[in-house]
Amino acid sequence: MRMYYTKMGAKLIKVWNLPKWEKIVPFLLILIFVAASPNSVNKNFKRSISTIVIDAGHGGHDPGCHSQGVKEKEVTLAIALALGVKLQEQMPDVKIIYTRASDKFVELWERAAIANKNNADLFISIHCNSTKNTSILGTETFAMGLHKADENLEVAKRENNVVLLEEDYIERYEGFDPSSPESHIYFSLFQNAYMDQSIKLAAKVESQISKGINRPSRGVKQAGFVVLWKTKMPSILIETGFISNKKDREYLKGSKGVNELSNAIANAVFEYKKSYEAGSSAKNN
Repeated sequence: MRMYYTKMGAKLIKVWNLPKWEKIVPFLLILIFVAASPNSVNKNFKRSISTIVIDAGHGGHDPGCHSQGVKEKEVTLAIALALGVKLQEQMPDVKIIYTRASDKFVELWERAAIANKNNADLFISIHCNSTKNTSILGTETFAMGLHKADENLEVAKRENNVVLLEEDYIERYEGFDPSSPESHIYFSLFQNAYMDQSIKLAAKVESQISKGINRPSRGVKQAGFVVLWKTKMPSILIETGFISNKKDREYLKGSKGVNELSNAIANAVFEYKKSYEAGSSAKNN
């Protein structure tokens, strides 16, 4: 038997306690409660992009993926800091905030809280990928949503396993079980209000990477990431390459990879900002 929870306002309540095989009932209940949740309908779109939060995945006692001495936490921090500099150069009027600017552990809920507290307009989380098949390489950019393939679920599970390093994660993440596909589907249904804009930004990132710097792109995908779950703005998670693949690993650990990837992401954000603000201006005229 598994126990599932949801929120009604600020109150955590038990929704059901059913055997694993009764799959369809939990999914229907999830849809009902998400539809009724304030988080699924509240939109706070502004006319311009003025604050961007950059999130370097992992850190401190959480190294993330690692292979041949290359650690995800170090790669993500290098790309995140370089991205911030490039965004500031292209958009000096935009405030750049980092969830971490050094090798420290930041809990997943706190990363979203930083973005929400600063009323950010975009949240960009930087990560690296890994798989047992060492021939797979390339970038992927995720928005929150239903994982349409098993491999998307596996990426989400790996990144979400970080919650196991946090205290009181069951209460903090509302009964979330990182080993449960049902839990990931539950979280993937949040952020609906910002899904379209998140996907637009993700598409621009992958386009800049594949066409701008001629790197292998595995495209835009959707899955249920805890780090994106409670952000109240368009949010994406970029898997910048596979540390498990030799070519990607060598690229990610070098200054060329850090510089090219951060530049491609910055160009995508700049392009998105122009498009978004032009659209906002047209709607208000």
